[in-house]
Amino acid sequence: MRIVMKPWNDHTSASMKAKSQRNRSHDRRTFLAAGLLGLAGGLPSFANAAGDAKPNTPSSTAMKIKGLNPPDAPAADVGYTPGILAEGQRLVFISGQGPRDYNADMETQFRQTFERIKVILEQAGGSMANIVILRAYFTHFSRDLPVYRKVRKEYLVKPYPASTAVGVTELAPPGNQIEIEAVAVL
Repeated sequence: MRIVMKPWNDHTSASMKAKSQRNRSHDRRTFLAAGLLGLAGGLPSFANAAGDAKPNTPSSTAMKIKGLNPPDAPAADVGYTPGILAEGQRLVFISGQGPRDYNADMETQFRQTFERIKVILEQAGGSMANIVILRAYFTHFSRDLPVYRKVRKEYLVKPYPASTAVGVTELAPPGNQIEIEAVAVL
């Protein structure tokens, strides 16, 4: 082994500091990319910009979804699947969506919310059938959960997405009583 000693000066310090920052930045990007790949189940690529998305038709996609229904982890209700095994090329992460009209009856508000999710998926080249997980938040959980369960079955197909429903004290923006976020695999 050969050790080379170089004189230390301000230029050396600045150069080493810049290199260290680049390495940390690269390490951080590598870590995040690996984490996303892990979350995506090792999917080889990620969603292109919405303008580059191609329509997701049965003949043009390799997307596969399999419902996981182990006997020791049953679904909470009809319309839910305890787990989803998904394969595909792209992921779509949909931020929490709410209704257009906060004063409409709850069934209408849920339909408006699912319609918003639907148009986002269509812009990405997908459909409601591509959803692999939903998270729903309600400010009136007991009142709204039965309505949510009814409406979601009109928009989703088997295997139904893995799902979580949560009661919360409030949502943004003020007056919003429901919010639904989704992840889809195309």
